[in-house]
Amino acid sequence: MPAPEWFDLTETDRAIAIETTTLAATIPKNNPKHWMTGIEKGSFLDKATGCREAGDGLMVVDWLMEAGSDAGYGDEVFSPDGHGVGRYVWYENETDPTQREYALMAHGSSHRKRVVEGPQLCHRMKPVQPEIIRGSNFVAVRTTYQYKYAAPGRRAGSRWTQLVVFPRGERYFLLMDRIDSVNDAPEMVLRNDTPGCVRHQRGDTFSEIYLSYLGGPDGGCIPASEFFAPFPPDLKYGYRRDLNPLPQRFIRAYHLRHPQTGAGGPWLAGLTLEPSVVYEAWCSQRPGDIIVLIEEIHGRPVKAGESFSAAHIVGFFDTLADIHRVYDQHRGHTALSADPAGWRLLRQQH
Repeated sequence: MPAPEWFDLTETDRAIAIETTTLAATIPKNNPKHWMTGIEKGSFLDKATGCREAGDGLMVVDWLMEAGSDAGYGDEVFSPDGHGVGRYVWYENETDPTQREYALMAHGSSHRKRVVEGPQLCHRMKPVQPEIIRGSNFVAVRTTYQYKYAAPGRRAGSRWTQLVVFPRGERYFLLMDRIDSVNDAPEMVLRNDTPGCVRHQRGDTFSEIYLSYLGGPDGGCIPASEFFAPFPPDLKYGYRRDLNPLPQRFIRAYHLRHPQTGAGGPWLAGLTLEPSVVYEAWCSQRPGDIIVLIEEIHGRPVKAGESFSAAHIVGFFDTLADIHRVYDQHRGHTALSADPAGWRLLRQQH
């Protein structure tokens, strides 16, 4: 059993709250403050600086998808509660110009995706019962869920697993998303937010965004002023594996401002430890106050019975050099495991 002085864990019917000597985070089980998956909105705290994430939660998981358009069958795909997939196709037949413009700005008009299985886990996933794993130098939470409905001609029942590991003494956590598929697909993708969105009013919560695939081999920074007006995902600051050189690291991060003073705070970064698992990613300003940092993993052929995964590190860092150092210590891994004996990053074929 771990020494009790380095972390506290509180589990209720609604959530699991973890507080270590360096961090605090909450993983929802039911009735979330915002999204059902990942780290709950507003709960991720850096004790060294007092800063929190500035969005709607971290590592939030979405649909299981593939390249293509589901405009031809979007109205046929419904969950038992009547929720369809129209939010991804509705603009194709939308006649209201205001609504059409918003949809195009939010989702773009190129490289469309269609649903393979649902529901959209971030807000339609039903209550879950995560497994808590304790070790001498870590605490972990494993959540699983089976997709409940599928597109025409597909089966429902693929399993999503998210494993979150909090190592003792670190200002970050490790995380894996894994899919065990019951379907064949030529380019199956899991969509998530890595590390998460950014809520702001003209840059009041952050000063700049770092993208490792932007510019040269060490990436580049974008000032907050570039996000004062909305732009779609496919206009700028995007990445596609088929169109862009493979970066040596895959990192997206935003430089926080201290909420009381506005002074520079730490970086909140999401590190995908094997760059080649990223199929597509974008950093765009939606209408309103939200920057989305969506990432799609895998995008390769999958047969029923096969699986794919991605491993990430998400947390607070004082400098970009610190982010690069941690990345280089753990690079090349695509999976994560944990049991009472310890946690391990793994390399799997993809």
